[in-house]
Amino acid sequence: MSLTVDFSNEVRDWIAHNLARGCAPDAIVEQLLAHGIAPELASAMVRAVSNALVHGMKMPEGRLTLGQTEPEYVPAPSRLPASAEFDADGRRIRVLARMQRPVVAVLGNVLDADECDALIEEARPRLRASTVVDPLTGEDRVADHRSSEGMFFGLGESPLIERIERRIAALTGKPVENGEGLQLLRYPVGAESTPHFDYLMPTNAANRASVARSGQRISTLIMYLNDVADGGETYFPHLGLSVVPQRGLALYFEYANDAGHTDPLSLHGGAPVVAGEKWIVTKWTRERRFVPAAQVAAYA
Repeated sequence: MSLTVDFSNEVRDWIAHNLARGCAPDAIVEQLLAHGIAPELASAMVRAVSNALVHGMKMPEGRLTLGQTEPEYVPAPSRLPASAEFDADGRRIRVLARMQRPVVAVLGNVLDADECDALIEEARPRLRASTVVDPLTGEDRVADHRSSEGMFFGLGESPLIERIERRIAALTGKPVENGEGLQLLRYPVGAESTPHFDYLMPTNAANRASVARSGQRISTLIMYLNDVADGGETYFPHLGLSVVPQRGLALYFEYANDAGHTDPLSLHGGAPVVAGEKWIVTKWTRERRFVPAAQVAAYA
């Protein structure tokens, strides 16, 4: 039996704010209990907001129904071809491993050695301290937990970038224009990336505006540009899966279905580099043509 109760948007937004800044759900429930909210209702409030954030679902609006079935992410069929090898704009891509939920594939021969070296050399003079998007404001900031250097290539800015983008478009089945610019990152010894989602959670106006313009991010392709002497694996905490970086290898994963829901099992991070350094280049693909905020502002 379900029961519908009042759930103010102010309380909802306060819960979302604290979840986005990393507060444990149990700690938020304790704060609600301290303000006289009944235990069952406090837990349901936090659970409803958390589910909306991690599944990309609509937030409760003024009311909350208790006793509802928890949402279950239903993955769409993988956008990758089902074969062990496939052609991507003239290059034969090898599928080395697959997972169904979330959709994950380890791919070989995505880049050759010359392309890896050329990407590093084109990026090296443009590297700056890496930034991440603040989940509360949507603004870029330097993050202590990811002491890497990075830069973005413009779409089609060179013959090399244009060729790789065509290859990725063929691999993902989405047009080049749906991709964000390639991001290159260098991780020195000790640098890491703590677990995070690549999809955009609606915790700030910038993320909501970006999704409205271009749709949700639906997939990630991480291409490894060098062999790492020790450490630097890409890992999925919920899956017990890690991928060792090797030059020319790529990790592909999907996290959004046709209903616009997102998959919390896609949580992933980059382990600290223990020896040597790690160079990667990443492509995020959107549901629709990617329109950056700066382009909108230029025509405002």
